[in-house]
Amino acid sequence: MIQPQEMIWLSLGVAGVLIVATAIGQGLARRDGANPVIENLNQRIFAWWVMVGLLAIAFLFGKGGVTLLFAFASFSALREFLTLTPTRRGDHWALLAVFFIGLPVQYYLVWTDWYGLYSIFIPVYAFLILPIIAALSGDSTRFLERIAFVQWGLMICVFCVSHVPALLSLPILGFEGKQLLLIAYLVIVVQGSDVLQYVFGKLMGRRKVAPALSPSKTWEGLLGGIASATALGAALWWITPFSPLQAAGFSFVICVMGFCGGLVMSAIKRDRGVKDWGPMIEGHGGMLDRLGSVIFAAPIFFHMTRYWFTV
Repeated sequence: MIQPQEMIWLSLGVAGVLIVATAIGQGLARRDGANPVIENLNQRIFAWWVMVGLLAIAFLFGKGGVTLLFAFASFSALREFLTLTPTRRGDHWALLAVFFIGLPVQYYLVWTDWYGLYSIFIPVYAFLILPIIAALSGDSTRFLERIAFVQWGLMICVFCVSHVPALLSLPILGFEGKQLLLIAYLVIVVQGSDVLQYVFGKLMGRRKVAPALSPSKTWEGLLGGIASATALGAALWWITPFSPLQAAGFSFVICVMGFCGGLVMSAIKRDRGVKDWGPMIEGHGGMLDRLGSVIFAAPIFFHMTRYWFTV
């Protein structure tokens, strides 16, 4: 079981970082006045307080609370994704199946620890059944493009995100009852990497990684953010079943995957002609804008941990 001192130190650490960030942001705002960069920074910090608070409440309710929180996140992300994709009347039944069968069934399987089915339910069964449902409508106009959008939305918004609460089911010897800490570790490291990439990019960013996709991403921000987030992950080894060196390795992999996820989601947004997925979170865009890095990192982190550390 999670020891009280572990949660206390972790909570104090997260709260301390947010308090320091808030103080710095407000101090810069008073010094520089109306500055778009500072305003965006403060919006991001405020949004972080909200998101950390929601995650803390979910943690209080244990597995059920965490599963419901990420099911809601998946629903919101899927709605944002499909709102920006081309659909026709013939897709309505397939969309209903995605929202009201695919999503709840996936999270029910995760909640019941049915790994043998939740690991293949969407990439096998849903991927085969959805085109059948759409084809039965008789509408073949841009059929491949339409069904690919629906399948991809289900894959990234539901299947990938559901691997976060799935961490709670991993049977790790000597780590029983502490799996909530794995979720905290994943979120802190991956989202910390995003923030640190943003900070390093603003401080010293010069060379663009992919200017056509995400002009704000620079090599300096990428390398500085991933290096510092890897160090952060190594420093948090004590809340995981990993050694410090293993924690550093895991952190590096999920930070790289998080960056790649953000880049892919930026490419999709550029294709759709939008800056943000939605206005849900002030300063952060939509749910998908915040989940982009977690989407790609969560399945990799889950399967790496399951392969090397479960009994």
